[in-house]
Amino acid sequence: MKLATLPNNTRDGSLHVVSKDLSRAVNAGRVAATLQQALDQWDAVEPRLRELAAQLEEGRAQDAFPFQPHKALAPLPRAYAFLDGSAYLNHVELVRRARGAEMPPSFYTDPLMYQGCSDTFLAPHAPIAHASEELGIDFESEVVVILSDVPQGTTAADAGRHVRLLALLNDVTLRNVVPAELAKQFGFLVSKPPSALSPVAVTPDELGDAWKDAKVHLPLRTTHNGKQFGDPDAGVEMQFSYAQLIAHVAQSRPLCAGTVLGAGTVSNKDRTRGSSCLAELRTLEKLDTGEPHTPFLKFGDTVRIEMLKDGRSVFGAIEQTVVQYVKGA
Repeated sequence: MKLATLPNNTRDGSLHVVSKDLSRAVNAGRVAATLQQALDQWDAVEPRLRELAAQLEEGRAQDAFPFQPHKALAPLPRAYAFLDGSAYLNHVELVRRARGAEMPPSFYTDPLMYQGCSDTFLAPHAPIAHASEELGIDFESEVVVILSDVPQGTTAADAGRHVRLLALLNDVTLRNVVPAELAKQFGFLVSKPPSALSPVAVTPDELGDAWKDAKVHLPLRTTHNGKQFGDPDAGVEMQFSYAQLIAHVAQSRPLCAGTVLGAGTVSNKDRTRGSSCLAELRTLEKLDTGEPHTPFLKFGDTVRIEMLKDGRSVFGAIEQTVVQYVKGA
């Protein structure tokens, strides 16, 4: 089942069911007004949403209309929490090696995670707007899960059943702000502005056998200014599964339905697969030649993030253009 949020006269938009081929949609308001409302009552509303999805696939859904991904909001325009990890240790190893730092042994057993900006998720085609190119604007292509209520103390063995939906994420990062923030030893804040979510969020069964062991075993494709940038496999060299990441956070807190949880920048050791962010490519350049030469994003640059299964787009594409932010414009 595929779900999207389309704009209306409210901040949270209206929930819609979308066909498997992303061509048609139908308003799900008679089941749940918003995706958050659906997640809050998932056990009661999921069967009704699935029936609506079946009607849509069979051509029986009343008031179905063409789905236009570029008009969609983020599936969750705002969420109660956004937690992001760094489960692809190849990415972490490269960045640390470039600055002459070794990998602490604990990184292989204890996930790196931070709490990001959840009160605003950008629409999949919204601009990336910042005041200056000197901030070091970067994209990070990720896969996230959206959760049901997770009790405190949930173990990795039980955590997978709390995954309700999956989506793609562009975790926008201001690289030149990061060093000063981390030097304070208090985590990311200004360097992690709002991120964008894919046009649709999907239930795990939409991935078929690509959803295994609480990991997504499909390539995540990123293009930069229309050119292929990377397509690393999201299931390869993922040190911690989503279930392990959920359990890590739930050690000390319950998680609210609608929590968005990411595994970090998808990265493979195989260099032919490319990268999922400019920072990693710049790190490889520095390791090879002594200096990075690829710039961070410039105004007018475009980024597209998409995942295909059997030649079909699973989530629709995140496609954004970098623009200069002008206050009050």
